[in-house]
Amino acid sequence: MPFARLATATTPTCHIGLGLAAVGRPGYINLGRDRDLGANRSVDALRERTHELLDAAYAQGVRYIDVARSYGRSEEFLADWLNARPDLDDVVVGSKWGYTYTAGWSTDAEKHEVKDHGAATYERQRAETDALLGDRLDLYQIHSVTPDSPALTDKELHARLAEAAAGGLTVGFSTSGPAQADAIRAALAVTVDGEPLFRTVQSTYNALETSAGPALAEAHDAGLTVLVKEGMANGRLAAPHAPDVLRAVAEETALGCDAVALALILREPWAGVVLSGAATLTQLASNLHAAAVDLDEGQVARLAALAEDPRAYWERRGQLPWH
Repeated sequence: MPFARLATATTPTCHIGLGLAAVGRPGYINLGRDRDLGANRSVDALRERTHELLDAAYAQGVRYIDVARSYGRSEEFLADWLNARPDLDDVVVGSKWGYTYTAGWSTDAEKHEVKDHGAATYERQRAETDALLGDRLDLYQIHSVTPDSPALTDKELHARLAEAAAGGLTVGFSTSGPAQADAIRAALAVTVDGEPLFRTVQSTYNALETSAGPALAEAHDAGLTVLVKEGMANGRLAAPHAPDVLRAVAEETALGCDAVALALILREPWAGVVLSGAATLTQLASNLHAAAVDLDEGQVARLAALAEDPRAYWERRGQLPWH
């Protein structure tokens, strides 16, 4: 499996990955985006920004990069970067299919992405990803599986995914929504010819949304690599918006709220890779300090009180505007 390459890494940041959702397209739901990206969000500007982030992340030990078909031109930006560095053989690349980007490089589109977990969408997007990333792709995930997703029951799709896995591609899924735990457990039960289909799971987990934790522990125990997304709760845990208790703990550690928020996740024994969604070099450097944060049990207990009801959390997330 590709994640064995990460297991042999010795850098302190080997368990932190870089996600390109925030820089692969001009519009996203992260708080503070206007300040982070400024007015120039042309394709060339975001390509350059993405490459700068990738250079900095790699130099600081990050080896997992996360993209998706729906993240605008993230796959293209990553492919350009990889093609210019053919000697880099220790980068693990994961992408996702199941959402189609529909915003046309606009920040005020009526719809920014359309979801479809059918086999036809898989075949189309798999070909699109292959044209860009080719054999540099290690992991292909179903994007945002929910308990009612047809991807959990579509035997034709399962057969096609198993065929890709037999060809050497790692197959996984990501989850979203208040019923993430149910989706994870349903996916763990999916088999093809008696063998589990999925080898990785990527879920939202952070100080405010912890409901998937027990199911992620079960996935880890079942042998899946667990990736964590939205550790910063789309900016709600960053310094300008962070709750008072997170600010207090950050002051005690002399590091940023973001580093503390990500360090809280890294403490979980099931967390294989925790994603940074940094949009600036400053944010990336601060995020990577998470590897140096040493939280004591009292601090962890205080932060645990931040957890919200998952339905309330996801309702609020759904109300965040695309900036």
